[in-house]
Amino acid sequence: MKKIEYTKLLQLAKESQNFSYSPYSNFCVGSAILFENGQIVTGCNVENSSYGLSLCAERNAMTTAVTKGLNKPIAIAIVGKPGVPCAPCGACRQFLVEFNYEMDVVLENGLDFKVYKLSTLLPDHFVYKTE
Repeated sequence: MKKIEYTKLLQLAKESQNFSYSPYSNFCVGSAILFENGQIVTGCNVENSSYGLSLCAERNAMTTAVTKGLNKPIAIAIVGKPGVPCAPCGACRQFLVEFNYEMDVVLENGLDFKVYKLSTLLPDHFVYKTE
């Protein structure tokens, strides 16, 4: 994937971060997911006073994508505090591997970014086998 695509994905994640509802942690997170057909879906974190009911930006974006018939992501950008890597939590890693174990995860790193494969962030994920 080209650097310009990662930069655009990060910019869209930053824009969605502005819609974060995080009155308890004051930690605003935004995400943007690129799908194989070129579409991009964004999400932000949404907190709840019953903290376990809060929704991370990554899962917010992916569930929104599914409602649009999109389920083949190839990359996700995630932003938190400016310039500081904001890796997905364990629940989001497991949630995302359902759709593409090898998707790129793009994180801010200073003025640049780092790209990881989701498989390196969650090497031994849970898989339900029906065979």
